[in-house]
Amino acid sequence: MKSYRRLMLGAGSKYADECFKGNFIGLDYDIDKDLTPHLHDDWRQCNKEVIPQYHEKHPDKSKIAAGLACGALWVVCKGMKPGDIVFCPNDQGNYYVAEIESNYEYRPGEILPHRRKVKWYPIEIERSSLSEEFRKSTSSGVIVEVSQYAEEI
Repeated sequence: MKSYRRLMLGAGSKYADECFKGNFIGLDYDIDKDLTPHLHDDWRQCNKEVIPQYHEKHPDKSKIAAGLACGALWVVCKGMKPGDIVFCPNDQGNYYVAEIESNYEYRPGEILPHRRKVKWYPIEIERSSLSEEFRKSTSSGVIVEVSQYAEEI
């Protein structure tokens, strides 16, 4: 079954245009290694292995913050499947829309190195055109499940 998610491409969507031009989405969190060996079917196992690496770079962050960050990494790198749809806000507050095309790849030294290739659709959705419920559901978090709005989408 196809899923739909809203994903922030960097703080304040600062990498949205680069991702759009490069046909990819991704995350960073300062985890400087290939996550492939940690991308288990169960996200809990992935978190158990990756949270210590996150805390090495972010010792001031809480266990909850670490869990959310590593959970987001798992969703982007493993949880989403080719064919799933992702909405990414740009710096104007509108949404680029893409379909996941590939499995996870690690691109060290590049922005958002934990990546998936995508096919961007030739549309930009104005945030104001979405229902109030949809807008509220996407107001916080790096990645948010919005499949319940598939019909509206």
